[in-house]
Amino acid sequence: MKTYKVKKVVITSDRGNKSFWEQANSLIDFSSPWDIRKIEKTEFKALYNSENLFFKFKVDDRQTHIYTSDDENDSINNSDRVELFFRSDNSLNPYYCLEIDTIGRIMDFKARPNKQFDFDWNWPSKQIEVKSVVNKDDFSIEITISLQSLKDLNLLKNGSVETGIYRAKYHQQKDETFKPTWITWINPNTKNPNFHIQTSFGKLELENY
Repeated sequence: MKTYKVKKVVITSDRGNKSFWEQANSLIDFSSPWDIRKIEKTEFKALYNSENLFFKFKVDDRQTHIYTSDDENDSINNSDRVELFFRSDNSLNPYYCLEIDTIGRIMDFKARPNKQFDFDWNWPSKQIEVKSVVNKDDFSIEITISLQSLKDLNLLKNGSVETGIYRAKYHQQKDETFKPTWITWINPNTKNPNFHIQTSFGKLELENY
């Protein structure tokens, strides 16, 4: 299983400070196995301390897409976004999904095999925080999740969390509709795009946990 090493930090008072994220390992090993289109650089970083696990996506993108809908989940589901899935084991029974668009809206849900989704479920209250910034040439999304919530959901075990790391990028077609390019850290080796499968997960290993 592919592994990303999460370094431990002590000072977290200013996570917006460049030096904070410079401590993290940089993960840029992303691909789109189902699309020949060249993908822009996607960089993922993670750090942790005694209370929280911190994530950051930085994505090169000069034209982000937000779909407008009265249904927030439908809007997020059809917009450019980053995604984190967490599982207890490869049975995927259950696993937990976070899909976050470029303006920082969260679609969080509990899932079971064969894409059984429970959208009434939400990440534990006050145990997650999201911040997004869209610039001219890129956007960044920072996510803070409490270690306690990961423990309560049986996701943090022996200092590691089995995690899927993904991105959806929507491109305008000739008919003016938008279709996604699906981008992933782990190639699940499926004929069609599918992140909701055990082969799409890797492992985050918390160093010195």
